[in-house]
Amino acid sequence: MNDTTREWFAKAEADCRTAERELAARESPNFDAVCFHAQQCVEKTMKGILLARGAVPPRTHDLIELAKLVRELCPGWSAPLEDLRFLIRAAAIYRYPGESADHAEAEEALTIGMRLKASLTALRRE
Repeated sequence: MNDTTREWFAKAEADCRTAERELAARESPNFDAVCFHAQQCVEKTMKGILLARGAVPPRTHDLIELAKLVRELCPGWSAPLEDLRFLIRAAAIYRYPGESADHAEAEEALTIGMRLKASLTALRRE
């Protein structure tokens, strides 16, 4: 594994830890940030997998597009489309004024993010 690939995985892990810390915050938790960092964790893990498998990840935040590319290189892997859509929506819509995530939405985003990260991380060991 090269340095760039390791860095993608390290950044993904940092996003995961940030989401976990923010969800657990006792004072003024930022649920919007939990959603954003959960999506970022999955996106960066996918890009790390692509690099580890010899592909150049595209400059996109679209988890559905990235999942298709990961599946091409790892045919046994899959991710529920509804989970990918939830993270895409949660990361985008809550970054701007007009809507805010609540605790339940943030918790769901983190749960989905951790589940997808675990399934992707298993690909690193193959």
